[in-house]
Amino acid sequence: MTTIYAAKKIYTHNPSRPIATHVAVKEGRVLGVGSLEELKAWGDYLLDEQFVEKIIMPGMIEGHSHTMEGMLWRHAYVGFFDRMAPDGKVWTGLPSKQAVIERLCEFEKNIKDPQVPLTGWSLDPIYFDGTRFNREDLDAVSASRPIGVLHASGHIMNVNTKALELAGLLRTGIEHEGVPLGNDGLPTGELKGPDVMTPAGLHVGFNEDMLACDEQGLWDFARLAVRTGVTTATDLATRLSDEVVDTALRVTADEHYPLRVVPLRFHHGVTPKELVDQVLSLKARSTDNFPMGRIKVVADGSIQGFSARLNWPGYINGATNGLWYIAPEQLREIYDLSLAYGIGVHTHTNGDEATDLVLDTLEAALRDNPSFDHRFTIQHGQLISQAQFRRMSSLGMSVNLFANHHYYWGEEHYMQTVGAERALRMNACRSALNHQIPMAIHSDAPITPLAPLFTAWAAVTRETRTGRVQGEYERITVAEAMHAVTLGAAYTLHLDHLVGSIEVGKFADFAVLEDDPYEVPIDELRSVRVWGTVQGGRIFSSADM
Repeated sequence: MTTIYAAKKIYTHNPSRPIATHVAVKEGRVLGVGSLEELKAWGDYLLDEQFVEKIIMPGMIEGHSHTMEGMLWRHAYVGFFDRMAPDGKVWTGLPSKQAVIERLCEFEKNIKDPQVPLTGWSLDPIYFDGTRFNREDLDAVSASRPIGVLHASGHIMNVNTKALELAGLLRTGIEHEGVPLGNDGLPTGELKGPDVMTPAGLHVGFNEDMLACDEQGLWDFARLAVRTGVTTATDLATRLSDEVVDTALRVTADEHYPLRVVPLRFHHGVTPKELVDQVLSLKARSTDNFPMGRIKVVADGSIQGFSARLNWPGYINGATNGLWYIAPEQLREIYDLSLAYGIGVHTHTNGDEATDLVLDTLEAALRDNPSFDHRFTIQHGQLISQAQFRRMSSLGMSVNLFANHHYYWGEEHYMQTVGAERALRMNACRSALNHQIPMAIHSDAPITPLAPLFTAWAAVTRETRTGRVQGEYERITVAEAMHAVTLGAAYTLHLDHLVGSIEVGKFADFAVLEDDPYEVPIDELRSVRVWGTVQGGRIFSSADM
């Protein structure tokens, strides 16, 4: 039976019919969009008017997120900003180092088993006048229980002395750029990069695959998605072990699961050939709600963590240049094999030196493996220059820019990391569009909260957390921002034929809104109320989450 939904207004993102009042759905797909009289031509139907006073738009697509956020909420949130958990509770942000220690102490008191570690997440010392955490700070919470706190960037972890001891790192003589040493020659407890974070993570609440998500975590992440109008979200870096894949296929097949999850296999831990072979094998197991067959590469770290690779003149505070997460030869082999087998690759770069490496490598790889629709995508690309955008356009690349980042760390970049001039060009949405580069924008949840309407607002206004406009030239329009969180993201994932707009044949994926994002004052775009979602024709209310 066909169901025809009536709405106050339907924004389709289909230029041939941009606005409508009714949408017909059959077998989980869009049968037609238009007026009721037009849609009656499809035959018998059920008219559903529950959305008659609401706004319908394409289900929003989070093109850079990590389902691990669903798991992290079982641990201590120690972020700087207020943040809502999957159960709807809002946790107050912590304004100081002492406040972080106090919250960790509160959580520690509630852990009865002395062998169970204390795990925290979303720490960011850059907000505390650059004060770093060390192992002694966490020893004050507990000297006997292993403690690990993941930074907001996901690229750094602080651990206490006990955790270092269990990981075999409490010793002198360590020579690793990701393991800072104190005056005593011992690690300070700050660990940078996956190769040193992973061994310690095993002892502080993270398993070997720190980015993996379990069944409960997938459900909790989906609750956040419904509340924010998201119907498709990436899990942008996972090792996709057999256990993880089996769990995800089972959960996403549940008729009550409201989200399409698009996982990308993280490059770390395997050879390029093993990586591509695994991805090709997994692609054959794909489903509509768990489409596999894509690769994620990480080239460098984070700018606010001073682990991103920057071109001259580097960091304004004189910090040492950041870390490489992949060797050039390994990157080239991944690109060569992926182009040969038609596999999409998304590459994380934050610093402009890392972006240069990606552009140089892809240009060389394309000479040997021409591809007319590869859609290789730079993720974040926060310091992409005008010259780099021109090269990206000539290479047929896409970009997914971290629009949220400007709000959360814009002031810190202006003052502490890259200085005023480069801070003005960060997350350069206008430049990307001017160079006709297919563009998405993202939250990188759990790095910042999953909330595409906030992300759209951030790209439109470019306001920092103090309310200052930083980089006015790089602002985009509301229409461009809404395209970026729907069709823009769908394009980068090679899914624009299935999602991102409301038109015949596509999945019936809608965001149902209480307010009109195109008509509210710009500053209220981030506060547009979400009633819920329709995903594959199934209705999910935020109130029921």
